[in-house]
Amino acid sequence: MKNEQFTISPINESYIEGFNLAVDKVAREKKYLSFLVGPSLEMSRTFVRENLTENWPHVVALVNGKVVGWCDITSLHRDVQQHVGSLGIGVIDGYRGLGIGYSLISSALQKAKAKGLTRIDLTVREQNIRAIKLYEKFGFQVEGVHRNAIKVDGQYENQISMGLLLI
Repeated sequence: MKNEQFTISPINESYIEGFNLAVDKVAREKKYLSFLVGPSLEMSRTFVRENLTENWPHVVALVNGKVVGWCDITSLHRDVQQHVGSLGIGVIDGYRGLGIGYSLISSALQKAKAKGLTRIDLTVREQNIRAIKLYEKFGFQVEGVHRNAIKVDGQYENQISMGLLLI
């Protein structure tokens, strides 16, 4: 896997199943996302179609046509925060450390700027140091700590809020 080339592509309908599988794989690791299993295929389909219809940044990483990662920046669905997007990202195990996450975020942020967004928010588990360092490369700053916000298998974790101003 380490020698395979990846490409970053805007999501489209043909990638929905692969996106859904990738989200589920990362979720089941119980280390990175705010849910422990991926959404249903229908939920993913609805999510992707909303992003496409509303032109929200949503890209996937592909290796030999297979979705191995994603990054989306989505609406907070609040009138007073139409300028803000919430970033979600994941790369499946075996494809991490290849620059995929960096490329996904870079592409999504370019699309966010083109959409006119001026602030991007995200949350990350405090123990996910690798992701925090990646976000900091783009200028994200820690804005808060939510103590014991995550509980997995009886263990609490803090969640970090980070923000990036695009203006």
